[in-house]
Amino acid sequence: MSRAAIPDYAELWCLSNFSFLRGASHAEELVERARQLGYTAIAITDECSLAGIVRAHVAAKEAGIKLICGAQFEVGCDTAPFTLIVLGQNLNGYGNLAEFITRLRRSSEKGTYRLARDEIEPAALLDCLVLASPRRGSTQPQVTEVATWLDQRFGGRCWLAVQRLRVLS
Repeated sequence: MSRAAIPDYAELWCLSNFSFLRGASHAEELVERARQLGYTAIAITDECSLAGIVRAHVAAKEAGIKLICGAQFEVGCDTAPFTLIVLGQNLNGYGNLAEFITRLRRSSEKGTYRLARDEIEPAALLDCLVLASPRRGSTQPQVTEVATWLDQRFGGRCWLAVQRLRVLS
């Protein structure tokens, strides 16, 4: 597909193989595929990690694609669990995201993290954009609950995210 055939597009939620048992491709392969598809940017959002960013940075620079540094987190909540995707807007946002990850990792057993919705402080994620994706199968009231929580804490710098999965019948 030629670059002119699609509008500017950026993939904002992409796991590399650094998200063990979740992502399959190397970060540099993801960047290369984004270039082939004509994307203008790609976010590498490994789970509670920035591990894929360095390799993606080198590949994005070579490919001429903007790289967005991010991470994703599974958020626990009794009524409406969801995935939180955090994207650094600038160097300060990247630093705040790195500190957020470090705090979560240090307060949990090695190789794990735990994040409850009530523990997320918007001030800790200044200069970051935030997306929330309710779990597949969520009811409308659960989606509304996540959206309300998101808007009340991150208004003006947040969106609901969706996954379009190809499901074979």
